[in-house]
Amino acid sequence: MKFLLMVYSDDALLDALPPGEFDTRMHACITHADELRAEGRLLDAQQLEAPATAKSVRTRLGKTVVLDGPFAETKEYLAGFNLVEADSEEEAIRMAAELPWAQTGCIEVRALRDFEAVRRRVGA
Repeated sequence: MKFLLMVYSDDALLDALPPGEFDTRMHACITHADELRAEGRLLDAQQLEAPATAKSVRTRLGKTVVLDGPFAETKEYLAGFNLVEADSEEEAIRMAAELPWAQTGCIEVRALRDFEAVRRRVGA
């Protein structure tokens, strides 16, 4: 089963880390990701730019509106993701707990839907 581990960060908690701790955690995270990738369990991982660089696009009644930044006011923001292969939701949760960012934010674990099944169902 494929799961998306969405990494949410809180700048207040990240800024409170001792000097050099962010880089130490990032190094550990990258090293661990390399190990998971070598095992075939990490399919992809990416960081996102800061929320201030985002654009929110909505189309209503045929009119498209583009706004700067994320729509919701929140302390935590989506900072990146890991697409993993896991045998169960429990394994995916264990993988999420291993990420150092669970200590300074939140890791949302969500199963991927079988998109090919959806494609077949709708005849696309």
